[in-house]
Amino acid sequence: MTVLTRRTLIAGLAAWPALGAAQTALIPYSLASRGTSIGFSFGLSGVIQSGTMPVQSATIRLDTKRLQNSKVDVVLNVASAKTKLPFARGPMLGESVLDADSHPTIRFTSTKIQLGPGGRISDGATITGDLTLRGVTRPVTLDAALYRKPGSAADDLDALSIRLTGTLDRHAYGASGYPDLVDGNVGLNIRAEIIRQN
Repeated sequence: MTVLTRRTLIAGLAAWPALGAAQTALIPYSLASRGTSIGFSFGLSGVIQSGTMPVQSATIRLDTKRLQNSKVDVVLNVASAKTKLPFARGPMLGESVLDADSHPTIRFTSTKIQLGPGGRISDGATITGDLTLRGVTRPVTLDAALYRKPGSAADDLDALSIRLTGTLDRHAYGASGYPDLVDGNVGLNIRAEIIRQN
C-alpha cells in the first residue's frame, strides 16, 4: 500500500503543469489546396480500376516531439466519388455498395500511431483508426509515411507530405454488391500535403 506523504503530494501537484503542457503539444495542420489525393482501387472482372474521393473535412494535429501522439480525423464525401469508368460510378454509389444517399460520408479517426525503426514515421510506420463506412465502424491499419519538403531544414515542419496505403474488405462494411464482378478487397492510396497553422 502506498502512503501519501506531504512530499509525494507536492511532487504530484508540481507535475500537473508538465502534464498539461504535454496534452497541449498538439499543433494544428490543414490540408493544402493542392497536393491531396484520396485514391482507391478495385478489381472489376479481373482488371484493376481506380477512382478518387474528395475530402470534406480534416482535423490534423501533430505532436512534432512525439509523433505517435498525433491525431487525425478525416471525413470523405462519398457522393462526389469518381472512377475512370463512368458506367461504374452509378453502381458504386448505389444502395448495395456505398449507399451514398443514406451514408454520404466516410470517416476515419486515428486511434494509434506505431512508429517505424528508430522511432521514425518516414519509413515503416503504421496508423490504426476507426473507419466508418455505411454506418459500420471497424478498425483499419494503414502503412504511413510523413516527409519534410526536399531540401528543407531538419527543423522546418511548416509543410509536410503524408502518404497512407493499405486495403480494406468492403464486405466487412456491408458494401457487398456485385460480388461476381467486383473483388472484395479495396486498395487505398492517400497522399496529402499539410501546412502548419500559426
